[in-house]
Amino acid sequence: MSAILLLLLAIPAAGLLALYVVPREFASRIGALAGVLTFAVSLVLLPLFDYSAGASFQGQIDLSWIQALDLRFHLGIDGVSLPLVLLTTLLTALCLIYAVRTTTRDGKGRAFTALLLTLEIGMVGTFISLDLLLFFVFFELVLIPMYGLISHWGSDDAHGGASKQQSAMKFILYTLLGSALMLLGFLVIHAKTGTFDMVLLQQRHGLGITASAQSLAFVLVGLGFAIKTPMWPLHTWLPDAHTSAPTVGSVLLAGVLLKMGTYGFIRIGVGEIPEGLHRYAVALAAFGVVGIVYGSLACLAQIRADGDLKRLIAYSSVGHMGFTLLGIASMTQVGIDGALFASVAHGLITGLLFFLVGGFKERYGTTDLFAIGRGLYGRSRRYGALLAFAAVASLGLPGLAGFWGELYVLVGAARPGPGLSVTAFHVYMAVAGIGMVLTAAYLLLVVRRVCMGTVTDPANENVLAHDSDLTPREWLAWLPLAALTLLAGLWPAVVLAAADPAVHTVLGARG
Repeated sequence: MSAILLLLLAIPAAGLLALYVVPREFASRIGALAGVLTFAVSLVLLPLFDYSAGASFQGQIDLSWIQALDLRFHLGIDGVSLPLVLLTTLLTALCLIYAVRTTTRDGKGRAFTALLLTLEIGMVGTFISLDLLLFFVFFELVLIPMYGLISHWGSDDAHGGASKQQSAMKFILYTLLGSALMLLGFLVIHAKTGTFDMVLLQQRHGLGITASAQSLAFVLVGLGFAIKTPMWPLHTWLPDAHTSAPTVGSVLLAGVLLKMGTYGFIRIGVGEIPEGLHRYAVALAAFGVVGIVYGSLACLAQIRADGDLKRLIAYSSVGHMGFTLLGIASMTQVGIDGALFASVAHGLITGLLFFLVGGFKERYGTTDLFAIGRGLYGRSRRYGALLAFAAVASLGLPGLAGFWGELYVLVGAARPGPGLSVTAFHVYMAVAGIGMVLTAAYLLLVVRRVCMGTVTDPANENVLAHDSDLTPREWLAWLPLAALTLLAGLWPAVVLAAADPAVHTVLGARG
């Protein structure tokens, strides 16, 4: 398994080198091949992974890298990171496949594909790193590629909002600030323990770090992860970044980059500095539930003339990630299971939604909710059905992936961990329930506005001439996400079989 983990980093790196050897017009195809190979290799983890020992780190590679800094090249995977690694390789492969036609057409496939492959290295590396400094290196690696995707291949807000350069700058400044604070938190942990080894730190589960030091470390690393997640009110970079980003940039930003924040909360907050998390758990949950309601209200505000469908989905991520924060803050097995499941489900569903909105952008040149027109069921039946499917999955319809994560989180909030305020978490559970109702409202209104009725606005009459149903490229890139959304909804064990014992250990339980 060690060789597999190395290949997950080596194949995209080899693809990067190949981009500058082959002729420019073949670059995007080389990138797609590297993405598909990386995903295929990641699938080998499924039969090799020892599910009976899912709580332990498997396939470890531990080599001295920079001895003076106590930096080790330490990789491994457990039940928490396995589903996130698979989600990353899947979404990256689909994005590289989807981008082949557009990057070939605009003649800039080499640089665009290089940024996507660099992103993949950073994302996968973050989830398999077992050294805090190595984790930080990979965590930071994703920033420059995403900045480039937004600033050079993005688009300006058609409604007078931030330009793509402004959105990219806002993204990089917010995330760099969070990363700087996170690094300080890691240094606090090292100062108290003498190690950056995440395996050893998880085994100690806070032993050797005073409660005050854990509190300080959690505030520092927590702010970094909260910005990445993003947690209200540190979310303001997200809507602009999504609105400006190209389609595949939005898919990876929502599908994977946000999960780096929730993964950090689970791996480091719960597993390594639990007393710090415990001290601020009630506040973290409060910010999460405010984000749930705020995100839903912001989405409802977009259902108007000049409302932007891409911005609406971006705000929906604030709400959905609020559920993951609530689950993590409950500090219970079921709550953290729910947070991890919700992260995977959000990656599948919101990735699909951003792909669908990207299709609107290609067809009509806009993501304006009203300019898209009405009656999509009649104009493009399969497209409309897939949009409705993604919408009801996002609102948490039972039988689809969006349901289980939210249910687990609410059960965790009903019975929070020892020492946490039961009354406060019951209030949070009720507020989150209101947020679920609001989520259903805005998503059903989107389906009603776009998919139903007939086109009555004369300004949209010319849209009909350009309508087309799903293309083969769209079938190939989008249907796997729909299929996995259904599979995870009907059989949640595909995520929880590996995750459950690992979460048990992250919480510090034994046996």
